[in-house]
Amino acid sequence: MTHDHDLVLRPSAAQTEAALNPPPGRNGGDLVVETLSGLGATTVFGLPGQHALGMFDALRRSSLRYIGLRVENNAGFAADAYGRITGEAAPLLLSTGPGALTSLAALQEARAASAPVLAISSQVPTAGLGGGRHGYLHELPDQQASFRGVVKSVHTVRTQSQIPSAIAAAWESALTAPHGPVWVEIPQDVLLAETSLPQVTAMDATPEDLVPRPELTALAAHLLSSAERPAIIAGGGVVRSDASGKLKSLAEKLNAPVVTTFGGKGAFPWIHPLSLQSWLEDRHTTDFLEDADVLLVVGSGLGELSSNYHTFKPRGRVIQIEADLGKLESNHPALGIHADARLALSALLETVGERPDPSAAGRVSTVLARVAERIAAQELTLEQDLLASVRRALPAGSPSFWDMTILAYWAWSAFDPRGKNTMHSAQGAGGLGYGFPAALGAAAADPTHPVLAVSGDGGALYSIAELATARQYGLDVTWLIVDDGGYGILREYMTDAFGRATATELSRPDYVALAESFGVPGVLTTPGTLEEDLAEALATPGPSVVVLPALLRMFAPTHLG
Repeated sequence: MTHDHDLVLRPSAAQTEAALNPPPGRNGGDLVVETLSGLGATTVFGLPGQHALGMFDALRRSSLRYIGLRVENNAGFAADAYGRITGEAAPLLLSTGPGALTSLAALQEARAASAPVLAISSQVPTAGLGGGRHGYLHELPDQQASFRGVVKSVHTVRTQSQIPSAIAAAWESALTAPHGPVWVEIPQDVLLAETSLPQVTAMDATPEDLVPRPELTALAAHLLSSAERPAIIAGGGVVRSDASGKLKSLAEKLNAPVVTTFGGKGAFPWIHPLSLQSWLEDRHTTDFLEDADVLLVVGSGLGELSSNYHTFKPRGRVIQIEADLGKLESNHPALGIHADARLALSALLETVGERPDPSAAGRVSTVLARVAERIAAQELTLEQDLLASVRRALPAGSPSFWDMTILAYWAWSAFDPRGKNTMHSAQGAGGLGYGFPAALGAAAADPTHPVLAVSGDGGALYSIAELATARQYGLDVTWLIVDDGGYGILREYMTDAFGRATATELSRPDYVALAESFGVPGVLTTPGTLEEDLAEALATPGPSVVVLPALLRMFAPTHLG
């Protein structure tokens, strides 16, 4: 009898020869890039630093494409977007201390949004580890400690032979549902030392499936099939697991209305008889969801932005499918199913019964009409017209990346993404500066579509240096900067709360001239010419900047009263 653990793959003659005679001049950095190539990586992002030079030197001996950004945090945002677009783990190469720490905000966003990022950082030489405190440049008492509360997992290397296995384990962790960022650190001397180890050829780091328990999906299917007023909330987990097709089939089988969270934009078609779209910051939508006798929540923890700022109080039975165990029932009692969204939806599709409901589409239309009436009463035609202009100018299938700015907050609720994985924002962690560097990562991932980035002037100043990156690599990104001379949403929040705003006003550079100084075409537009100018910029290959001076307002919230 042969057991699986008895099977040993025998090396070929060519593999044996290669192992006995590895190429000369290799170092620990070569083991890093060889492992990444063996895992299937094709593109890496990062920024070189003194301790990490062994990795960067090895890049020139590899087939990996390198996209170098100007700030580590922006490199992290680019890797985040690459991971979201491709579903692959995006390698991010960093240096010790300040370089590593500068990436923390980007890694927090990747963690919140379940974006697979494989961060590999250098460390001080091994003599300075474990409390040695030799005073090396960039030295931290415990560099890993700064990342443990941010990333999914931390992987430590102390010898060259550990490099392939540590990176493979990190790769598997990043791609295990829920996806997320991981951290690997390797000392400088380990990266620089010459190695006699054979070339890394092929690695196996296939993540295990997170399969739902059958007794739970059987009960969920029964509850949904027999419900009188079922409804579905679809979150980012549906998008990350590529389960939008399964969700659509289930919703149609159950005749269940679907609302998508801001992180779940594109999980369900915007124009569909059962689509409640994304109007989560609206009392009409909140009331409708509260009235459901069975509510299926897929790939969402029902956090602050997905629950109308925790004013949502479901009265019916809640079924929650979530890959992040810590989010199960974290906000509401539920039948919690710990599983990948795609696998759980597949199981439900096999067991739910057809549920006729001729009134479902009418109830959806009524809610959307009430939402539209509420917004129309606030005389916000400028904001609505601008969003419509952006939608008409952006080709269907082109991804968009939105910074934390008023037009993006409108887009969360009101923008039709026209695709299942095409609209992304920093609403996971909520940090500024995401839009443009993330769009660069998306353009590197898929050069077949132009990419749109949208920022306010405050967020734009976080990432203006990446115009040099866009120009250097010829990345096809059009950057729309809505310039209101400050932190517009904070100005509005402070004025509402305190009667006046403080520390929200910003000196305004000439963004068109600034873009052109980088060799990037820029145009100053108006609300009336935005659609034409944006469409022309998107149709022209390479990077471009469109600047719109405008003072926008948010629609009134419904969670305060």
